[in-house]
Amino acid sequence: MNIILRAASVCAVMLWGWAGAAQAALPPEQVLQNWYRLMLELVRHTPTYSPPVASRAFAYVGITGFEAVAGGSDDLQTLAGQINGLTALPARDAALAYDDGVVLQAALSTAVKTFFSNTGPTGQRAMAAMERVLTEKTAAGLPGDVTARSRALGVAVAQHVVSWSLTDGGAVVENMGFPYDYALGTAPGAWVPTSRIVQQQKPLLPKWGNNRTFAMPNGATCGLPPPPAYSVEPGSAFYAEAKEVYDTVKSLTAEQREIARFWSDDPMLSPTPPGHWISIALQVQNSTDAPLAEQVDLQARLGIALADAFIGCWHAKFEYDLLRPVTYIRATMDPKWEPLLNTPPFPEYPSGHSTQSGAAAEVLTDFFGEDFAFEDATHLDDGLAPRRFPSFWAAAQEAGMSRLYGGIHFRSAIDRGLEQGRCIGRYVTALQTRIR
Repeated sequence: MNIILRAASVCAVMLWGWAGAAQAALPPEQVLQNWYRLMLELVRHTPTYSPPVASRAFAYVGITGFEAVAGGSDDLQTLAGQINGLTALPARDAALAYDDGVVLQAALSTAVKTFFSNTGPTGQRAMAAMERVLTEKTAAGLPGDVTARSRALGVAVAQHVVSWSLTDGGAVVENMGFPYDYALGTAPGAWVPTSRIVQQQKPLLPKWGNNRTFAMPNGATCGLPPPPAYSVEPGSAFYAEAKEVYDTVKSLTAEQREIARFWSDDPMLSPTPPGHWISIALQVQNSTDAPLAEQVDLQARLGIALADAFIGCWHAKFEYDLLRPVTYIRATMDPKWEPLLNTPPFPEYPSGHSTQSGAAAEVLTDFFGEDFAFEDATHLDDGLAPRRFPSFWAAAQEAGMSRLYGGIHFRSAIDRGLEQGRCIGRYVTALQTRIR
């Protein structure tokens, strides 16, 4: 099903469920859920939305939604002054009435259209359809002055966030993120291209680690020790890690293959790795019937954690500039060896899956607890069966190991990536989003 049909289906379900309430405005919780479902499809169908770029969009849209609701809440505290560079947002007039659903709808529609402005014609039609339906339904039965005032505020909040986003270093992505000029490393063990695609002879987004972060001070804040020293000697630690990848891929079980594919989350074929964790959060929120304040709080924190994770991970990737398993194994063990999954076009250490999954698990565990069991049906429409997990950290650890099963990461990149993600996540859980 293409993106416009998916969007139309979402709107149809929402309208059917609300058909009997002709004079009642649509609850803001449904506004949030529908825009996030659409974003997951937009990420899937927009070529420039590699995982780092997708994480950035989720962060800014999450912050927009949070601030739109926080301005009228007795429970939520603004993120202005807490995250890097965000100044005070447009405020509500205490003497006037506003509607949360209308404010949120105006804010999210403005933000999503901005952060996905480069999606194709089908995605543009989907966003326009969503905006039209939700704008009408959130305003049902409301006085005209309240509607107009609330819409104006929502747009102003979104525009404030958008203006702030333009200075972070990631607002412009040229050539799908692959630099036109880039000098490959020459040291032993340095990354070399693993794809025959001309565009991918340079690595993806080499400067992403220098972008402005959100909750942590900068991309180097949660730095990592170096990987095992590069060596081609069979008795070395580096060789042993490569041999583990080689042996594992040669003897994969059916379960391990399933895990590798479940977490693969390739761009243009999925909502990407950060979208996978956003999807998990949406599923959990639906299962717990979370109130609006909790929903926007979680999506803002999770988006921030994922975005900071990719900045931190990319900073380390280009600091250490390590080659991929396929390059090493073909040179030292088996020239015809093939990994299960396609190797991404950028350095190996640490694992982006691990860093972002560790950050996501830290935030989700802070919200729901250490032993919160859940089912993840993110890829049900893609023909992959749901998987159950006893905790968010169990899911994060499986996501990390999926990259070893796929043949694209060494063990150190996985384990230390999870540690890096935990460090990044703790900066996010330290944010004060609730009025105490």
